[in-house]
Amino acid sequence: MGTGRLEAFSDGVIAIIITIMVLELRVPQGADLASLRELAPVLASYVLSFIYVAIYWNNHHHLLHACERINGSIMWANMHLLFWLSLVPFVTAWAGNHRDAPVPAGLYGVVLLMAGVAYFIMERQMVRENGPQSMLAEALGRDRKAILSMVGYIVAIVLAFVSPRLAELIYALVAVMWIVPDRRIASRVRDLDLSG
Repeated sequence: MGTGRLEAFSDGVIAIIITIMVLELRVPQGADLASLRELAPVLASYVLSFIYVAIYWNNHHHLLHACERINGSIMWANMHLLFWLSLVPFVTAWAGNHRDAPVPAGLYGVVLLMAGVAYFIMERQMVRENGPQSMLAEALGRDRKAILSMVGYIVAIVLAFVSPRLAELIYALVAVMWIVPDRRIASRVRDLDLSG
């Protein structure tokens, strides 16, 4: 089975997630900069979450282009990923409205961690279906960046109960690590496009 329908469905869900996040932003009560400053924590939370969703969308796109075929396990793994991403608007709003509270900051990290785990599971299912000698398997390798991200999330979740702002900083640093699409996959897909 090809990847087209899975990619189209996922794109639609991710677009809805982004739409829900932006609809959670409230217009300031006043018309001056001080009014906007009051919303800074909510805006910061939104920007970070938007970046995370964009990272997942970008890397998901590259991953599916490197994958030659999918099966039912991959489709369910993709739904698992989309489930965790669908919780991003909720934790974004909660953490943004309670910036110094440990539980919202910790739950934000739990959602990021579980989305990372779900993405990792989906990658492994794709490698299993496409074979250990596939372009995808070669491109993914050991995926140290994903493991480092998950460790970062776990550390941030624990630290959220000491300093929610420190946890937020770690979440931002992990996002910075992923801003550029996964070069391993992107370069393989580009090489395949050029040769095909």
